[in-house]
Amino acid sequence: MVDYSEDYLLDKRVKVFQPIDGYRASSDAVLLAAAAHNIKKGNSILDVGSGTGAISLCLADCFNEIVDKIVGLEIQPELAELADLSAKENNFDKLTYINSDIFTRPLPFCSFDHVFSNPPYFESQMPTSPKKGKATAHTFGDTGLEKWIDFCIKMMKPQGYFYMINRAEALSDILNIIGNRLGEIQIYPLYSKEGQKAKRIIIRAKKDSKAPLVIAPPLIIHSADGSYTNEAEAILRGGKGL
Repeated sequence: MVDYSEDYLLDKRVKVFQPIDGYRASSDAVLLAAAAHNIKKGNSILDVGSGTGAISLCLADCFNEIVDKIVGLEIQPELAELADLSAKENNFDKLTYINSDIFTRPLPFCSFDHVFSNPPYFESQMPTSPKKGKATAHTFGDTGLEKWIDFCIKMMKPQGYFYMINRAEALSDILNIIGNRLGEIQIYPLYSKEGQKAKRIIIRAKKDSKAPLVIAPPLIIHSADGSYTNEAEAILRGGKGL
């Protein structure tokens, strides 16, 4: 196992193990988990490209007692191993991680009520980290955003929900890929500070829905002095939903 640190999410409610020299989760994961909507007793959740497990760990903290299962898929074996260790450390018995390449290996399941993903933000030709673990997490390699989203939609049950966080510049591409396959699209623009351009967007959408697209009010993460805004603090530390 790689050398790892013990870190915390949601104001130390959740412990997460992360490689000291490799990919480490950011606040993006907690923000995406906060977009969870209409999760009911007996539902199932999939985290595609789960990394160190931050998204699914936050979801388990909220829903472990009511869901049927939470599954994380991660291509890097060392990250899947650490995430599984984190799940056991937090006593999240409904949460498991599978080391798998979603494009080449058959999976022992096919449908989920909720599918979350914080995919790579860059295509293979774009600059990224020289460290292999971070580069794998940050770039698509031979695949791409369209294939990634196609896989997520394939894994959704009828009336299931899709959740994704990505760069704001990718919004038009994501909407083109979703096309007419998903509806009830909710877009959450995320701003680092007031007066700046949105750097991230969260998209939530529903399968087999024709409801119109809605743009939510902006979420500003930091105040002018660099501290979290009250709204961001309530989500990142208090566990409040978007």
